[in-house]
Amino acid sequence: MDNNHNRKWFLGAHLSIAKGFDHAVYEARSLGCNALQIFTKNATTWKERDVSVPEIERFLRAKHETGINMIASHTSYLINLASEEPGIRKKSIQALTSEMIRSGRLELSYVVIHPGAHKGYGVNQGLARIAESLNIVFDQLAPDIPRLLLETTAGQGSSLGSCFGHLSTIMENVTKPDRLGVCMDTSHIFAAGYDIRTDNAYDQTMNAFDSTIGFEHLYLFHLNDSKKDMGSGVDRHEHIGRGFIGTGAFRRIMRDSRFVNVPKIIETPKENNMDQVNLNLLKTLFEQ
Repeated sequence: MDNNHNRKWFLGAHLSIAKGFDHAVYEARSLGCNALQIFTKNATTWKERDVSVPEIERFLRAKHETGINMIASHTSYLINLASEEPGIRKKSIQALTSEMIRSGRLELSYVVIHPGAHKGYGVNQGLARIAESLNIVFDQLAPDIPRLLLETTAGQGSSLGSCFGHLSTIMENVTKPDRLGVCMDTSHIFAAGYDIRTDNAYDQTMNAFDSTIGFEHLYLFHLNDSKKDMGSGVDRHEHIGRGFIGTGAFRRIMRDSRFVNVPKIIETPKENNMDQVNLNLLKTLFEQ
């Protein structure tokens, strides 16, 4: 880490597309963001949606007008590439393929996905299923699609991705690893047992990530505090500095020169004007 104030943050929030894809971009600008994350469809249903040419044109115009070009999508929560149930796995592969195509039409930078859950069939089998599923998806897609980012998870239930080694194993078994990257969620890694609250703990966790996966594969941060204590395995986001992680960890990430070009997205609870509060705090921590 260094104290170079000539560096600049690369910061955004997950925002709603309820009023249109373009509206989310303008809302991001109003919050002072230069990055953004969206759902391109309802994340709690299997039902797909098409994006019309006028929608795409308005969205691309908004990107041009605002200069906000680093935009990620997050896949449906129903997708489970590790499923042993043929029907669920088939629907998951189809849903991810559709998401990648839709995000490509919108010219997004990244698509973020929770790797999957083995549902009692075992970690190794689950990781193998995920890699197999990704190979099927990538074989169906053109090479100019957005990069798919595997998100670190809290380890809730049988979810995979709570250990850096899980993500490394998936990447090693995908035939087109250049299409993959990683999104590190602070709340998730903390709930999974990776401490980032002190200088020493932060260094140990980041060194573990670098030695297992490599910083060159880290393309996005989700900056969220945690409602639950370290190692809880429970995925519950809290406002920055108001959870068990505390502001120190976020100051370290914001000021870490290794991550200056890695966009940082908040997924904190939507209430009152807290997006602006959380973003302003992160900018302040960067300057301290």
